[in-house]
Amino acid sequence: MSEELSLNINIKEPRWDQGTFMGRAKHFFMVTDPRNVLLSSEKLEEARVIVENYRAGTVTPGLTEDELWRAKYTYDSAFHPDTGEKMFVIGRMSAQVPMNMSITGCMLTFYRTTPAVVFWQWVNQSFNAIVNYTNRSGDAPITMNQLGAAYVSATTGAVVTALGLKSLAMRLPPIVSRFVPFAAVAAANCINIPFMRQRELKYGIPVMDENGNRLGESANAAKQAIIQVVVSRIGMAVPAMAIPPVIMNALEKKAFMKVGCNLKKKSFSVLLSSLVFATPLCCALFPQKSSMSVSGLEADLQERIRQLSPETTTVYFNKGL
Repeated sequence: MSEELSLNINIKEPRWDQGTFMGRAKHFFMVTDPRNVLLSSEKLEEARVIVENYRAGTVTPGLTEDELWRAKYTYDSAFHPDTGEKMFVIGRMSAQVPMNMSITGCMLTFYRTTPAVVFWQWVNQSFNAIVNYTNRSGDAPITMNQLGAAYVSATTGAVVTALGLKSLAMRLPPIVSRFVPFAAVAAANCINIPFMRQRELKYGIPVMDENGNRLGESANAAKQAIIQVVVSRIGMAVPAMAIPPVIMNALEKKAFMKVGCNLKKKSFSVLLSSLVFATPLCCALFPQKSSMSVSGLEADLQERIRQLSPETTTVYFNKGL
């Protein structure tokens, strides 16, 4: 009869060292695995029960360490790290690859007319708004009015930016115009993410000591978190939207490409498939459990921490994804 699994495994933290890029990459390859989207509600609930029971000190009979970690990553892929609520399926990071491949393909294909740019930018920014809200930091509730205002602001700002860039590109060489979708997505991320997470910028996000004790809420931490997420999201778009324009512009000048549309489609598909790697690798640019010095926090929060926990010099927080 096998021994019962030890309760000393820390599944509150990732399985791999998050102090290294490789450790973070391994972690996010698990969390963003597109196959997680296909998991049934029963599988997700089973993983939730295993993880919550283990955290409470109860080991499911016959559970192995590998099964525990598998349940932990299944749980992480579908449940919010702060609230514990099941996330809307297309807002999960595991849905990034299939959703972005579909939307990006349409944005790169239909970018020549204004109605097409408006429509696909609206679709893309609506999707991004869902992702940004789903993967927000903190556990404070947001009202439907606040959510609606954030959505309208984010999508409108992003679409207007895309149209402005498209208008500018009409006066530039064709190769430059091919970068309009990427430039629009990059600029839109700088608008969409802060708008959808504006509550964090106003009221702050929870910051904790190294033992997970909540010390307060910080808007400065929220600013750092959102900047890191913006950089990661722009990086995700590079393989599919910044590299293909160069390659396709060169291929289209070749005579065989004028009749070899299948080859063009295959090249396009191969480039889009790079999203499978771009999503986890760009998520891994920064630890999800981010940190900052106490001296970087607001003055009143610094004073509170000095009184509550004078030995604390660094605070930690979930930056979101």
